[in-house]
Amino acid sequence: MYSNCGVHHQNPPSMSLSSSLLSKLRLVTVDVTGTLIAYRGQLGDYYCMAAKSAGMPCPDYARVHQGFKLAYADMSRRHPCFGHAAAMPTAEWWKVCVRDSFARAGYEYDDDTFERIFRRIYATFGSSAPYSVFPDAHRFLRWLRRRGLAVGIVSNAEYRYRDVVLPALGLNQGSEWDFGVFSGVAGVEKPDPRIYEAALEAAGGVAPAEALHIGDSLRKDYDPARGLGMHALLLDRFRTAEAESWRRSGVPVLPDLVAAREWLDAGDAKDKEEAEHVTAR
Repeated sequence: MYSNCGVHHQNPPSMSLSSSLLSKLRLVTVDVTGTLIAYRGQLGDYYCMAAKSAGMPCPDYARVHQGFKLAYADMSRRHPCFGHAAAMPTAEWWKVCVRDSFARAGYEYDDDTFERIFRRIYATFGSSAPYSVFPDAHRFLRWLRRRGLAVGIVSNAEYRYRDVVLPALGLNQGSEWDFGVFSGVAGVEKPDPRIYEAALEAAGGVAPAEALHIGDSLRKDYDPARGLGMHALLLDRFRTAEAESWRRSGVPVLPDLVAAREWLDAGDAKDKEEAEHVTAR
């Protein structure tokens, strides 16, 4: 995994800064998982169901889920960005990760059996089946684009998110988002600030002060975006324990994208009211 590259808080925007923020923005970038979409159930559920479909017992879903987390972290460390630098095919990267996930959970399969299990898992996660879209996602993204703002996706994900998963969920390039920077394609992943630099460039060379990033991770989303001079806010959709410490440190933390729109809209309305008052004088 990439390091945080010395990213630190630089005068994080308080909630009151929204009073002038919307009129300054040209670009809004958004994280995907936890921000726009969520998993249906746990990863271990899908892995064990695939094993059972091949006639193999897999009773401990939680253990497989934990095995996946360890295997994924190890693969991301050894071959970041889904094997981009090593020119490793995405399917091969996942095959190693999936086999290691089962092995860490104590399940070993012969090659033919594992191949059947893997094909099912790979196909499942290359579809919309394991994901759900948060109900506020489409409306928020389209509202941004109607306001004339560019919308970019910034995600630690491989090409199937861009080409298959997001379109299958109705999150389409051209209606909900304008461009995407995906780690498996770009070869750089969050929290490396270069992925945000790539987004600014993809939007036509937008200045950091004219961009807002929305995500759900202090380390991967907020800190690197703010380190570049972008505005940023975090969503806490699941009422996580760490969110309170984020708030205490001055980070804007909102429950969902409805609140994010209200936050931006309220500031825009205040700007207009103040401008009208000045004109009237």
